[in-house]
Amino acid sequence: MSANSKLSTLSKQVLTSSRRRVTVPQLSFLSKPSRFFPCRPLSTGLRAQRTRALGVQLVRSFTASAQSRGAAAAALAEDEEPEVVHNVEHDLGTLPAEKIRNIAIIAHVDHGKTTLVDQLLRQSGTLRPNTESGSASDNIEASNPAFVQRLMDSNDLEKERGITILSKCTSIDYNGTNINIVDTPGHADFGGEVERVLNMVDGVALIVDATDGPMTQTRFVLSKALARGLKPLVVLNKADRNTARPAQVESDLFDLFATLGASDEQADYPVLYASAKQGWASATMPVGGEPPAGSNMTPLFDLILSHVPAPTKLDRTAPFSMLTVQIESDPYVGVLYLGRVQSGVLRSNDLLWAIDSNGNKVGEGRVKKIFGRRGLERTDKDAAGAGEIVSIAGIKMGSGGVNVTLVHPEGWGEGGPKPLPTTPIDPPTISVVVYPNDSPLGGREGTKLTSQMIRDRIYKEAETNVALNVLPGPTSESLELRGRGVLHLGVLFETLRREGYELGIGPPKAVLIPDPDVPGGKLEPVEECTVMVREEHAGGVVQKLTMRKGEMISYEADDAQEGWVRIVMNVPARGLIGYMSGEFKNDVHGQGTINHIFKGYEPYRGAMDTGRNGALISCAAGETSGYAMMPLQARGTMFIHPQIQVYPGMVIGESSKSQDMYINPCVKKQLTNIRAAGADEKIVLASPRVMTLEESLAYMADDELVEVTPKTVRLRKLVLDENKRKKSKKA
Repeated sequence: MSANSKLSTLSKQVLTSSRRRVTVPQLSFLSKPSRFFPCRPLSTGLRAQRTRALGVQLVRSFTASAQSRGAAAAALAEDEEPEVVHNVEHDLGTLPAEKIRNIAIIAHVDHGKTTLVDQLLRQSGTLRPNTESGSASDNIEASNPAFVQRLMDSNDLEKERGITILSKCTSIDYNGTNINIVDTPGHADFGGEVERVLNMVDGVALIVDATDGPMTQTRFVLSKALARGLKPLVVLNKADRNTARPAQVESDLFDLFATLGASDEQADYPVLYASAKQGWASATMPVGGEPPAGSNMTPLFDLILSHVPAPTKLDRTAPFSMLTVQIESDPYVGVLYLGRVQSGVLRSNDLLWAIDSNGNKVGEGRVKKIFGRRGLERTDKDAAGAGEIVSIAGIKMGSGGVNVTLVHPEGWGEGGPKPLPTTPIDPPTISVVVYPNDSPLGGREGTKLTSQMIRDRIYKEAETNVALNVLPGPTSESLELRGRGVLHLGVLFETLRREGYELGIGPPKAVLIPDPDVPGGKLEPVEECTVMVREEHAGGVVQKLTMRKGEMISYEADDAQEGWVRIVMNVPARGLIGYMSGEFKNDVHGQGTINHIFKGYEPYRGAMDTGRNGALISCAAGETSGYAMMPLQARGTMFIHPQIQVYPGMVIGESSKSQDMYINPCVKKQLTNIRAAGADEKIVLASPRVMTLEESLAYMADDELVEVTPKTVRLRKLVLDENKRKKSKKA
C-alpha cells in the first residue's frame, strides 16, 4: 500500500472517529435500539491531538467540506483494503427522507391537542422531569409535579388564558425516525396560524373529543387539511370519560369527511382511542374507559410512522428552496426563519436570496446557523435536506419574512428562481381603528405614546401575523386594523399594553365588501354559530340571536348530556360582537358555550338593535368617592371602584335607561361642626362590573373609545367635551 493510500485510510479513520455519537433516550418498552445522531465534528485542536497520538503529522487540518470528502472518497476507492460503506446523507448531517415524518395536530379548542403533545414528548424521553432539569414553571401538573403541563403554551398570554395562540414546532425521535410535530391553535380567531403551517407537514392528526364530537373549528381545520391533500388520522381523545360516545362521534366524523369532499384515500382514515391526560392510546375502545395495564402512547407513535407519508417526493438534487412560515429571534444569532426545506440541501455559509410572492428579491445573506429541533430546544446542524424542518440564521431582509421563499441563486436555469406557492388565507372579518392616547390621564403609565411608535410596532406585527391587515385610518395619526375577530385583535392589544404602549381603540365593525351582483349593494361576513346550552335557557339565546339577524339551521337535543341542546345558527359577524362577551353568559347563567366559524359573505341584512342601554358619563375630574357613588347606584351599573381617577367624558357605568346620563362621582363629604342627619349612615356599594379588554371592545358604542394603558383599561367617549358631542349629533 502506498504512503498516500495509507494516509487516506488514516484520514478516513480520523474523520469517522471525530464525530461524537450521543444516545437519544427512548421509551423503556421499545425493543429496537436507539438511533445515533451525528453531532458537530471535534475542534481542530482535538483532531490534532488524536492524530499525534497515532504518530502521523498532518500538513493541514481535516475539514468536512465537500472538496475534502470527495478527495477522501477517491483515495479510498483505489485502496486494496476492504471498504466501509457510508451513508452520504448521514455524513452531510442530513437525515434520510424516509426517516422523517412531519405531522400537524389539529382540533377544536379544548379537545386536548397540547396535552397530547405533552405526553408524546414525555414518553419519547424528550421531556425530562422538572426536578432533573432544575427549571421552574407555573404550569405544573397536580398528579405528577415532576413534569411541566402544557409545555407548548410557552407564551404568557397562553398560560393565563389556557389556550393556544401561536403555532409551534417540536421534534421527537422514535425508533430511528425523526417526528416533527406542529401544535396549532383551536380557536377560530387564530385560524391564520393553522393555515400557514399546513404546507410544512405531510399529514395531520385530528383530535376529537369523544363526548362533544366534531365542532365548528373541527370542520374548519379539517377542510383546510383535506384541501391540501394531507392524509389524516383520527384520535378520539378523552375516551376514559363516562360520557364518551365513540360510536356516534365516529358516525358524525364520517359524515363530516363526506360533506367536506374527502377523497377515498383520505376517508379511509385510522381511528385511535386515547386519554391524553392519562397518557395512553389504544386501537380498540377500552371497556368502561379503563385501558389495559401498561398502556401508553406506543400505538399512536406506530400509527404516525405507518400512516403519515415521508417527504420522499421532495427532490434533494435540485437547488435549495424553502418557504418561511414563522420568524423567531435568538439573542446570539439574531433573526431566525422557520420552514420546511422544499428542495435541495442547505449547508452553513451557503448564499441565499429571499424572494417575495411576486418574485421580487427582498433580501439575501449567508447562512450562519442551521437549527433543528429537539423538544423545544434548538440543536445545531451542519446541513439540512429536503423534508427537514429547520430555522435559518444570517439572512437579512428589509421587511416581511413570513411567506417569503429562501432560495439558492444558482442552478435554476434561464428563468431563475421562482417563489414557492403559499397557502391562501381567509379574509379578515372585523376592523378597528387605533389612535394614540389623547385622554387627560394619558402618558402617566406608558412609555411608548407617539403615533409613530405605535405605527412601527403594528407594521412589524403585520409582517408575522398573516391574518392581520393594516390600512390607513380616518386621520393622519390613526390606523385601521383588520383581523379574524375580537379575540384575535384583543390579544394583539394586550401584547402592546404589556410592552408599554398607550393607545385608543375604536369600536369593532364588520368588514363590508361591494356586492358584484347588485349595484350599490354590500356583502357582510356571516358566521356559523354553534351553541351548547341547557334546554331551559335555549329560548332566550335563540331570541337574542334572531334579533341580531340570525337564522336557525338546526335545533337538536344533545345525546351526550341529558337536558342540553345544540343550536346551529347563521349570524352576521357584527351581531356576535357585543353578544358573546357579556350577554350570553347572563342569558345562560354560566351554563353554556358558544363557538363560531367564518361561513362566507352574504347580502347585507340591514340595521340591527343590540338593545344596549345608555352610558353613565362622568362630568367631573378627580378621584371617585364611595360617598358620591352610593346614591348613584340607583342610576345604573357601575364599572369602577371608589378612589379611581376619572375625567369628563369618561364612561363609568351603564345607565338603567336608553339615554346617556351625566353624573359626578367625585363629590366629597363636607367636614363641618354641624351634625348632619345622615352622619352615621353606612356606605354600602355593590361590586362593580369590571370588564376585560375584549369585553370592553365588544361593549362600546359607535361614539366611544377604549383607552388602553399598561395598567388600566378605560371606556370613554370619542369626543370628551359634552357641548361638542351634542353639536355633532345635531349636525
